[in-house]
Amino acid sequence: MFFKITKSKPNIILEKTEREIKLKKDVLDSILSYCQMKHPNEGILILRGKSKKGNILIDGLIIPPFAFNAHSSSGFPHYMLPADMSYVGTVHSHPSGNAHPSVTDLNNFFQLISLIVGFPYEDKDIFAWDSNGNAVKLTII
Repeated sequence: MFFKITKSKPNIILEKTEREIKLKKDVLDSILSYCQMKHPNEGILILRGKSKKGNILIDGLIIPPFAFNAHSSSGFPHYMLPADMSYVGTVHSHPSGNAHPSVTDLNNFFQLISLIVGFPYEDKDIFAWDSNGNAVKLTII
């Protein structure tokens, strides 16, 4: 959620702006395949795309260098990533099926958005979250 500042005399008003994530269908298919391949371990990928006024279009993926995938965790050393302005967040799987972010997920938040895919890794099992753990609208295009 973003706030836009508008000036009116004599006060300043904050208008709430809802964030929306758009995910290309071919990228979703790649995410689901990757999660199935890594099961029963978690899998993690970096999301590439564009962000404008809080709205994000995800159009690509990167397998992070030196990523680790365990049964209840996954991650990567951020300092090993090449500089790239197209990183918009991460996606990782939860083999337990619970697609809500854990405290660890929120403490290791990367960039603008986090997608979590719960088992059994179908189209309906992917959800978007902001850095505060709030759900964000996700649209498949």
